Amino acid sequence: MESNRLPRFKRAAAVAPIELTEHDRQIIRLVHRHRFLRSHQIIALLGGSSQQLLRRLKLLYHHGFLERPRAQIDYYHQPGSRHIVYGLGNKGGVLLKQELGVAFREVSWGEKNRAVGRMFLEHALLVSDVMVTMELACRERGIRLITEKELALPGKRQPFQWRVNINSRLKLGVIPDHVFALEFPDTSGTSQRAYFFLEADRGTMPVTRRNLSQTSFRRKLLAYEATWTQNLHCTRFGFHRFRVLTVTTSAARVKSLVEACSQLERGHGLFLFADRTILAGDLFAATWQTGRKGERTTLLT
Repeated sequence: MESNRLPRFKRAAAVAPIELTEHDRQIIRLVHRHRFLRSHQIIALLGGSSQQLLRRLKLLYHHGFLERPRAQIDYYHQPGSRHIVYGLGNKGGVLLKQELGVAFREVSWGEKNRAVGRMFLEHALLVSDVMVTMELACRERGIRLITEKELALPGKRQPFQWRVNINSRLKLGVIPDHVFALEFPDTSGTSQRAYFFLEADRGTMPVTRRNLSQTSFRRKLLAYEATWTQNLHCTRFGFHRFRVLTVTTSAARVKSLVEACSQLERGHGLFLFADRTILAGDLFAATWQTGRKGERTTLLT
């Protein structure tokens, strides 16, 4: 058995051999789907013995199937316990492409994931926090979570990136942080789908700016409003309707985003806002702030 003192962020020269199991493949697929996951999230999603899974994660890292982004090293200088963050490693990328049939461009996954900056990693982890919480809540409620991959139309390299006309002189690009749908029965037992574009807002982007050529959250709101008014969600993606789910850092930030959203001409009901404390409870029982001041609703209303 390998030593328990293997280095945390440097691969060991000598480590116990590994024979990949189906459970290992599940781990690799899961990490690839989310881009980055903390160890406790992998345990929550896959179940089983936490100690055994932690040992497999350690082996998968030291054998190059998973990566531990170095941007997280700073966390270990802070008080409190820390869960190690994992991304896809080079061998994991080769496995997905050759053995499991996942198609993507040639890329050095290990170098790419090892070199991410702290701000990028923290943003990606907020996305993972939302989507892992969503998946676990769906399991509890018997709701089907439909992934971005399942929703993407075939033949498009970047299926959920688009541009929209704001006026005759301005066109904006839209790239949601994540796309998903929820499938659930209504009160009559008929199956319904609700489609969501997720925005994970860490509070670093200005809410408004004088010039729309500069990045701001208001610019995102305008782009989604235009997507709805121009019916692009139907013609481009086949979604009969959608909502924009924004999870941010604090109640004060929510208030600022809602204030900006209330200035839109239309489409206020498209937008749902909450700070990240909502992730500690039941996402489907909780109420979310809409783009209209003082109005709250639930995810499936």
